Amino acid sequence: MAMMHRFHIRDGDVTYSSRFLRSDSYVSNSEKNRIVMSEFGTLAMPDPCKNIFARFFSRFTIPTEATDNASVNFVKYKGDYYVSTETNYMRRVDPQSLETKEKVDWCQYIAVNAATAHPHYDREGATYNMGNSYGRSGFFYNIIRVPAPEDRKEKEDTADLTGAQVICSIRASEARKPSYYHSFVMSENYIVFIEQPIKLDLMKFMLYRIQGKSFHKVMTWEPQCDTIFHLVNRHTGEESKVKYRGEPMFTLHQINAFEEDGFLVMDMCCGDDGQAIGEFTLENLRRDAGEGLDEFYNSLCRNLPRRYVLPLAVTNDTPLDTNLVTLHYCTATARRTGPSEVYLTHEELYNDDLLQYGGLEFPHINYDRCNGRAYRYFYSCGFGHAFSDSLLKMDVHTKELKVWRYPGLYPSEPVFVAAPNAAEEDEGVVLSVIITPRKEKSTFLLVLDAKTFTELGRAEVPVNIPYGTHGVFNKMG
Repeated sequence: MAMMHRFHIRDGDVTYSSRFLRSDSYVSNSEKNRIVMSEFGTLAMPDPCKNIFARFFSRFTIPTEATDNASVNFVKYKGDYYVSTETNYMRRVDPQSLETKEKVDWCQYIAVNAATAHPHYDREGATYNMGNSYGRSGFFYNIIRVPAPEDRKEKEDTADLTGAQVICSIRASEARKPSYYHSFVMSENYIVFIEQPIKLDLMKFMLYRIQGKSFHKVMTWEPQCDTIFHLVNRHTGEESKVKYRGEPMFTLHQINAFEEDGFLVMDMCCGDDGQAIGEFTLENLRRDAGEGLDEFYNSLCRNLPRRYVLPLAVTNDTPLDTNLVTLHYCTATARRTGPSEVYLTHEELYNDDLLQYGGLEFPHINYDRCNGRAYRYFYSCGFGHAFSDSLLKMDVHTKELKVWRYPGLYPSEPVFVAAPNAAEEDEGVVLSVIITPRKEKSTFLLVLDAKTFTELGRAEVPVNIPYGTHGVFNKMG
């Protein structure tokens, strides 16, 4: 169940608080003392009070709605904070008290069935996200825009997604097997949706509860399919007629994207084997420490940073089978292979010294300053084991690393906070929650100097905090 955590930093003091999200799922599970709402990786348990036949036939009961257990991310729409997951439901929350407020259904505002937990924000205050819809005409990936908050002196204490609209609908390449996606790419003028070869089998989706499987079991990795990059003008909503393709890969999190000299440069964390997304099961993670867990970890592919470059001006006069990328610092390629089709190969955005820290994930940049623009640094978790065990700072110009790592300490996603009136991109601090499973009640908030990546301080918390995913920094007035 989703649990929210808050570290409040003021005048050199740090206070900690946490609360379970009071979702409908949480209330129902608490009342029944078991899982009654299926989640991404967890199947709802049949009522043990029923006999074996009643338990079997209960699987044929189609759930009336998706879960509102919003356990992935804190997001912001029109000035309000929400917690989100990958269904059509969010929960509005108070970022100071962590109070759970109303449940918000995207379907009440626009015609989408779900939305990601990773929106993007532009400099005017609007928020962009990806949703999906399906019907007789096919399956569509939808780009959503929520306008900036209105300038009102007294704002009502209620959720407000009015004005939300679908600015572009992208038809799925396979109507019955659409792609799974967790996030998307946005630059100053474009949005790129990545249709990757992790497929959702809609027929399996209809049967997964009857078969006694959790939702992630309806996903399949199909490496015979290319990765397709759909380019959309985020101001007009017009989708490019050019289809950009690349070798099969999967991605969960993008680092950044920017435009330069007629090219769109995209950096993201990528892997070559999409089956890994379904391997982090309790069964695997509960293996005995040592050879068993090492064998599991060594069988996984590593997510590593890659750079793709899309040429924006492709016409029928563009030469065939010629590398169109002319950026002097980049080895990624793009070749026109046919009418309205360009094939991309990536540049590895790292040196071999990264490999000793495993793959990396949960990238974070100086978002306010660099999102959609040229940048130099990103911060991430290094995965030298099944869990993140280091914090990394990457210079994308030189591919050099700075590392924070101690045995037995496991960091969460690094969050960059710029210094007041910062003159340089990496002037500020990086925050991360460090859990210590070998030592009881010794979790701490770590503060690193973002420039030197040296430790500035720790705020210890005398409770056990579970491993988490995403967080945000919120400067209170």
